[in-house]
Amino acid sequence: MPRKTPGRAKRARSSRPAKTTVGKLLPPRLLEAIPDAIVAVDQKGTIVQINSQTEELFRYQRDELIGRSIETLVPERFRRHHHHHREGYVEQPKIRRMGAGLDLYGVRRDGSEFPVEISLSPVSTEQGMLVLSAIRDISDRKKIEQDLRRAHEELARRTDQQLWEYRTQLASIVDSSDDAIIGKTLDGVITSWNRGAERLYGYTREEMIGKSITRLVPKDRPDEIPSILQRIRLGESVEHYESVRVTKDGRHLEVSLSISPIRDSDGKISGASAIGRDITNQKRTESQLHQAQKMEAVGRLAGGIAHDFNNVLAIITACTELLRDRIGAQDVSAQFIGNIREAANRGSTLTKQLLAFSRRQVVQPLVLDVNERLKEVSKLLRPLMGDDVEVSMTLKPATALVEADPGQLDQIVLNLAVNARDAMPRGGRFMLETAIVEFDETFAREHPPMAAGKYVQLSVSDTGSGMDAVTVSRIFEPFFTTKEVGKGTGLGLATVYGIVRQSGGYIWVYSEPGHGTTFKMYLPSANHKMRPASTSEAEAPLPKRHGTTILLAEDDNIMRQLTRRMLEEQGYTILEAEDGQAALKYVESTRQKIDLMLTDVMMRGLSGPELARRLSTSHPNTKVVYMSGYTGDLIAQHDFSHSGIPLLEKPFTRVAMLKAIHEALESSGSGSG
Repeated sequence: MPRKTPGRAKRARSSRPAKTTVGKLLPPRLLEAIPDAIVAVDQKGTIVQINSQTEELFRYQRDELIGRSIETLVPERFRRHHHHHREGYVEQPKIRRMGAGLDLYGVRRDGSEFPVEISLSPVSTEQGMLVLSAIRDISDRKKIEQDLRRAHEELARRTDQQLWEYRTQLASIVDSSDDAIIGKTLDGVITSWNRGAERLYGYTREEMIGKSITRLVPKDRPDEIPSILQRIRLGESVEHYESVRVTKDGRHLEVSLSISPIRDSDGKISGASAIGRDITNQKRTESQLHQAQKMEAVGRLAGGIAHDFNNVLAIITACTELLRDRIGAQDVSAQFIGNIREAANRGSTLTKQLLAFSRRQVVQPLVLDVNERLKEVSKLLRPLMGDDVEVSMTLKPATALVEADPGQLDQIVLNLAVNARDAMPRGGRFMLETAIVEFDETFAREHPPMAAGKYVQLSVSDTGSGMDAVTVSRIFEPFFTTKEVGKGTGLGLATVYGIVRQSGGYIWVYSEPGHGTTFKMYLPSANHKMRPASTSEAEAPLPKRHGTTILLAEDDNIMRQLTRRMLEEQGYTILEAEDGQAALKYVESTRQKIDLMLTDVMMRGLSGPELARRLSTSHPNTKVVYMSGYTGDLIAQHDFSHSGIPLLEKPFTRVAMLKAIHEALESSGSGSG
């Protein structure tokens, strides 16, 4: 029975700390798919994220727990086992299970206590190290264990009639459990098999009594059962042992096993009792969570590299722009300048792929029809794939509207087409299909991290050589390639992954050696939005702007000098600032009119968006144009696509820069708001 702790609920509700805004530290869909209560805490033990199972188990609302100490839910953990808190959260965060022999209790909102076991898993995030605490209510298990112990004790003191009654009672207790409970001899011969075992493994009691427990063990684990039984002979218990078991129909299950010695009336160990629980879904979800974290970490690394490389390319591009104006078209140097410019363009394409993978690229989404885009792209596919590859399209819905960057959608198809072509050296079929699908909450829970809703499904298939499971598990990693050296960058599929995720979609791959490959992408449907708008714009002339003052904030010295030179040649008056702080000091100390501020997004000390926000107070009419090779997490914090402030992606041409500045100066409304 749950124990009451008077006054605890009242104390828990008083003196609440301020709520902590942490954003999406971990993929919510993955956390919701785990059946246990999941509580993410920082190294101080402060709760930063929970799933709905936590709300249900502890009867708190999410907002009541965020920002509180984990002691709110598991106070016994810290009062009796403080060293586990130090090791688990501060000194040595690592995967571990707690509960066996520790007498841990959780506390609900009403103050009632219940026995729990806790699994700790460290997770690295951009906010630092977090620890996921998977909390499981083990009240039923504790009750069964206590009933079993009492029944065994009573068996030695009862008459034959009483023994029969207790055995009947014991069988009823065991059969009532959802977990698999199996009795076996010290030689591994099964002596009891409950209904939970029948449900879990598929074998009936009659099929398993008298058989060896090794029937359930995969062939690649021959030493596991002898090792466990040896520990049982020595009187040890095996708690929360994770392993794999094989069902009657050949499926492999991940299981958590707790195995204890069985003693006879003389206290001699005569067998073992094993309690098994299916944790297959939990392990799969944990694996997906860790994979998502790995991809996010690699994405941050790739985005950082792209940022630095784009700054270098921006300098090269600016130099070629200035040099080209200073020599004649017939000068022999013009050819070399053109070669430098072409090399810079290739580098820019490479960094765009890196940014697409890392989802740090600023996109320009439009409501567009996937079917119409595929019809346009197909004109490029046929010469790309060759005469020995049949290209077919099956466009089932009349319209398939999504909100995405049209250039990125084309890039998805072309990247997959290139890979498919390489997988079909002797020809084959390349197929594009679209469909409208709708997923409910049940489907979403079973396929994390997907969310319920209506999607446009884009399927890209080939009849090529296919891939094995190991290759499939790595194909979205940047720089991973199965091609020979010099035949690929390893960024094609990483780019596809990044574009799909940045567009709010999901991607799945199905492939087997010799049976081709299918990529299925699900992009949120935009059928409820307006029809696609035209993207064509008339090019406006760019007049000289004498008398117009621009504050240039750029922390790369060479790039700042080159940008200043290009702007001054257009007639602008330039005020230089070496970083955001210097620009802010200039703005706060001068009364000189500033018509426009051209600022890098990521700078030392003060970011471009923060600088623009402060500028709007003292110079509300000053217009702003951003420039950056990488915007990092500022994309999430500052929505460039809807702010009205244009963003120049490095490396940019002089024409692109002058056009963006001209349009900003000519626009109406306040500049930096």
